[in-house]
Amino acid sequence: MLRLKIVSPEKTVYDGEVVSVVVPGTNGSFEILDHHAPIISSLEKGKVAYTTPNGTEQLDVLGGFVLVKQNVVNLCVEV
Repeated sequence: MLRLKIVSPEKTVYDGEVVSVVVPGTNGSFEILDHHAPIISSLEKGKVAYTTPNGTEQLDVLGGFVLVKQNVVNLCVEV
């Protein structure tokens, strides 16, 4: 499992465990799974989709950044 934290300037949007995360990277969308290599990437306008044990959620973002390190995914986004 991954630990996902999504924050915007206004609030924490999500903080919990997920199976996978799909983000709209600058060079195209990419999926983050368990044991993903460390990465920092900027995000474009698009959809962030994350799969929790209870189903899949989506969030429209205008841009931001993603940091992945040791099964922790931090998203700083503008919604």
